[in-house]
Amino acid sequence: MTRRNSPPVLGAALDVEHLELHRRWVLEHQRDLEIQDFIDIETLLGDWRPIADAARKLLDGHRGRVGIHGPFYGWSIDTQDPDVREIVKRRLDAGLEALRAINGEKGGGHMVVHSPSTLWDYNHYDLNSGMRQKQIERVRLCLNDAVRKAEAMGAVIVIENCDDTDPAFRVDLARSFESPAVRVSIDTGHALLAHGTYGAPPVDAFVNVAGEMLAHVHLQDADGHGDRHWVMGEGSVPWHAVFRALAKLPEMPRLMIELNDLSRIPEAAAWLERQGLAV
Repeated sequence: MTRRNSPPVLGAALDVEHLELHRRWVLEHQRDLEIQDFIDIETLLGDWRPIADAARKLLDGHRGRVGIHGPFYGWSIDTQDPDVREIVKRRLDAGLEALRAINGEKGGGHMVVHSPSTLWDYNHYDLNSGMRQKQIERVRLCLNDAVRKAEAMGAVIVIENCDDTDPAFRVDLARSFESPAVRVSIDTGHALLAHGTYGAPPVDAFVNVAGEMLAHVHLQDADGHGDRHWVMGEGSVPWHAVFRALAKLPEMPRLMIELNDLSRIPEAAAWLERQGLAV
């Protein structure tokens, strides 16, 4: 992360196909990137190396930071089943290997994983003694090996809010590892959905609570009802409040535009630029 006096430079979450489409736009500002092909379990179970090789070739001349979105379908990082836990560990390890293959000798990068906390969990933390801490301990059992590997790679695992109602849960979870390789991610659309549907704090409050632990943001617009991944300006995320909160952080997180329609990412960036919020 770097601190900037001028508006921050936006990055993007792309698959390799759309990285090729937007390559010139990416290289013009040396934008941070997140490769998302490895979300798919079938990709990680198969031969994913051609995808990593293609990404690395397209990134020739790129000096920004490059991460991946890790897998998440079909399981949670707080699983209580020890057999499932071993599967989760293997999936996370495969994700980090894909990250290593993309970044090569440069190392570093980030991998996004999803928070396990749900509204049901939140409503029972105060009813079931020790439940919150036990959930954190289960996550640590799943992630400890991946965290050690990320440390060795100079990479960071960022924990993204999904159904989180309490914006502090992920912060406490990340801090429990006592490692520079674990930080927090915020998805603006997920936070808006939690605010509108579950009564969670507003989106900018998620930024404020994360504070210096915030290393990564998925930027998407939404309506507070569903996970829309719309272009900025099409929904009701309070963008000026979000960027005011981001500007108060000691370092600017990686800002990744994450849309359903990947062809419109430059359009989304242009909207934020017209607002004077980013470039």
